[in-house]
Amino acid sequence: RHGAVAIAAITSCTNTSNPDVMVAAGLLARNAVQRGLQRNPAVKTSLAPGSAVVTAYLERAGLMPSLEALGFHLVGYGCTTCIGNSGPLAQPVADAIREHDLVVIAVLSGNRNFDGRIHPLVRGSYLASPPLVVAFALAGTVELDLLRQPLGRDPRGSPVYLKDLWPSAAEVREVVRRVVSPELFAARYRDVFTGDATWQTMPVSAEERFSWDPASTYVRQPPFFVDLAKEPHRPAGVEGARVLVWVGDSVTTDHISPAGAIPADSPAGRYLVEHGVKPVDFNTYGARRGNHEVMLRGTFANIRLRNRLAGDREGGWTRHLSSGELMTIYDAAVRYQQDGIPLMVIAGKEYGSGSSRDWAAKGPRLLGVRAVLAESFERIHRTNLIGMGVLPLQFLPGETAQTVGLDGTEVFDITGIEAGLRPGQQLAVRARKGGSPKTFQVIARLDIPIEVEYYRHGGILPYVVRQLVAKRGPNALP
Repeated sequence: RHGAVAIAAITSCTNTSNPDVMVAAGLLARNAVQRGLQRNPAVKTSLAPGSAVVTAYLERAGLMPSLEALGFHLVGYGCTTCIGNSGPLAQPVADAIREHDLVVIAVLSGNRNFDGRIHPLVRGSYLASPPLVVAFALAGTVELDLLRQPLGRDPRGSPVYLKDLWPSAAEVREVVRRVVSPELFAARYRDVFTGDATWQTMPVSAEERFSWDPASTYVRQPPFFVDLAKEPHRPAGVEGARVLVWVGDSVTTDHISPAGAIPADSPAGRYLVEHGVKPVDFNTYGARRGNHEVMLRGTFANIRLRNRLAGDREGGWTRHLSSGELMTIYDAAVRYQQDGIPLMVIAGKEYGSGSSRDWAAKGPRLLGVRAVLAESFERIHRTNLIGMGVLPLQFLPGETAQTVGLDGTEVFDITGIEAGLRPGQQLAVRARKGGSPKTFQVIARLDIPIEVEYYRHGGILPYVVRQLVAKRGPNALP
């Protein structure tokens, strides 16, 4: 039913680095097991602390068996559910969600709960402390008052409330004092740079330069330095651009470049299948971020993206304006590139909020996006766009796409770039549709001189390469 908890995950190096909350989760699990409670069978549970020290002190405290009895088995150390590495739900649960269009929930002790990030089938995600993650795994739903309604019933049928299981602060402190020590950390990290047998026996080339494997589906040589001229070309204006994506407010970098599961019927999924990868081995966008072919196909592929050009269709879809066809954003971008048409993105406020994800700038650049026109930008994402040679343009105060009369189907020209840019300069945008074009002013969000220089070079990567060549000569780079 709606509000059911589908995922309960103690995850992320941030919260799991706090012994107090991890011990509290273990004590709550112990108390629940002693009362005869069980995890709701529809809930997928996992434990993924950021350090092996956590499981060491939980084992020393005798709390791991209780956590495991409720399904919180160790799945690894590091990023899991928080970045979308949730893995598949049980098939009956997944089928029920799809059949009844259910809004199910993930409760996790991680850092991020952006739309569509945790799992493709999970629409709601809530961040909670590790002991509360255990509590919601027992309850199986978020539609209850934890202070007044029971989490479950014991074998005798008596209600068991959160207050019956919650450990006291004194008990938590005593266990932490007894099991957490500097020696434990020293022992675990003494050989951290030595690595295990797998690391030590990994074949490594003796060459100084990385040997690209053209058959790899994980790491491929990116095209950022292809045909790089010794000197930058003077930035030209943008003529005849079409809108690839038009989004609203608070679009996150997860909407722009998802990190989670790769659907089999997506452009990235089809690419992997064509290269001999079975869907069970797809892994995630985050794991394959060394392959630009996967990542550019995953750009704007978040299943919760709402692109106004796609009407009511949710996900990575757009309308190819030249033909009127509805297609994936990737397929439309390829067709535009074949026709030599530059692209734009139109957005509302706080475009690029959330994680500082480099592929949220790299992906649009590789799709052919030359400029993003927004009401405002998240600070770091704005600089990332500049770093990839994408021009961030901002509506004047009080203006929006609607107030200047845009509908997204226009042909756009951005003029004034070719004359040279300076920080905070205003540029003219001409939107052509039918007989009379609309012209309005925007602010080029190149805020400081070095950002102007990065943009002039086509991004920070060409800028750095040219600086190295200028200082060390043409043999400075391979």
